[in-house]
Amino acid sequence: MKTPTGERHRPGKEKIPMAGVFTDHEKNITMQQPLQLNSKRIGSVDLLRGLVMIIMALDHVRDYFHEGAFMYDPLDLGKTSTVLFFTRWITHFCAPVFMFLAGTAACISGQKKTKKELSLFLLSRGLWLIFLELTLIAFEWNFDITFSNIYFIVIWALGISMIALAGLIHLPFKLILAIGIVLVAGHNLLDTVRINGNNLPAFGWALLHQQNFFTWHGKNILVGYPVLPWIGVMALGYCLGILYSKDFDAAKRKKMLLLIGSGAIVLFILIRFINVYGDASHWSSQPSVWYTVLSFIKVTKYPPSLLYVLMTLGPAILFLAVTENVNNKVSKIISIYGRVPMFYYILHIFLVHLFTLLASGWFTHFGFRIWILEQPLWFSTNLKGYGFSLGIVYLVWISIVVMLYPLCKWYDNYKTNHKEKWWLSYL
Repeated sequence: MKTPTGERHRPGKEKIPMAGVFTDHEKNITMQQPLQLNSKRIGSVDLLRGLVMIIMALDHVRDYFHEGAFMYDPLDLGKTSTVLFFTRWITHFCAPVFMFLAGTAACISGQKKTKKELSLFLLSRGLWLIFLELTLIAFEWNFDITFSNIYFIVIWALGISMIALAGLIHLPFKLILAIGIVLVAGHNLLDTVRINGNNLPAFGWALLHQQNFFTWHGKNILVGYPVLPWIGVMALGYCLGILYSKDFDAAKRKKMLLLIGSGAIVLFILIRFINVYGDASHWSSQPSVWYTVLSFIKVTKYPPSLLYVLMTLGPAILFLAVTENVNNKVSKIISIYGRVPMFYYILHIFLVHLFTLLASGWFTHFGFRIWILEQPLWFSTNLKGYGFSLGIVYLVWISIVVMLYPLCKWYDNYKTNHKEKWWLSYL
């Protein structure tokens, strides 16, 4: 038997009443709760996640393709252009939103699980993500079976944050919220604590708070995502998930999202203007008003400062507020990427690196070899003169995103139709 929407009805699944036959009570519920919340996924969350996944690919294409990627920081105001600055700056939204929404998704998932079940899932998935980071994903970045370069970056931080959240969820909600706020707002107090050197104490501190490079038995090790603030970001995302409880009033949820998002933006502007706390790098007056504005919004990502988190999550939360009922062709396409984020992440790194290898071999004198046996990312001193224009970067980015759409759509359909396969929740 099919519902009025054309979907085959399954036992235990509530039908959506046909227009004209609502009771007064049903009308009241329907007005308060968007249809998205009656399904197993939240449309606005998938849309936002999909958008940041698409933007994320731009940053990784720029890392490999752009002519200045190995010469200077695209946020260096003495060398960058406005277009290049924002090509990098817009991707600042990706990691915090990805981490934050992982916490939100955990809270939503927890509404159908016991605390023990959710905790075990977070623990096992966190360990799995760390394993992926140090094996398959490491290979994709480098195409190096000797694993001479080891990166503790975003998927590592995501895995550690999930493991931490597996324990945090057993605490009272207010305590989880307090811990999240303290980690995000207070970790900049540690900015002056520096442990340098190529030793175990320095490595341990890097894992927690200080980005650093190390060498060990011929291996290059980058700790790019110190985990203390990221654990806080995921904890706050988990707390936001309460707003998506089944019986939470939709109007109240939107009001709270607008309040939290706008409050974060205002707080960012105020703290940044004072220029005392919240970021290791202070803004300064530049030769032009426009570049002074760029200095104002140039904040620290490694580790993510308080101001970085406010600047990125504030607009993201506003986005959730205004897109809850958005449902059109464009949003459906973007949401596909957000429904299979890890699948997309793994595939896009492989394609970006493969395209780089081919482009370097066909269109530059550097050839293929340097992208396999002499992996340059972050460590290269041999790529002066390499690279392509920003226009080529955007063309490659769009091509990769478009190429991945049918694969992501197929995998999303496969997951939807095979919910009995437990392992699908890990990819």
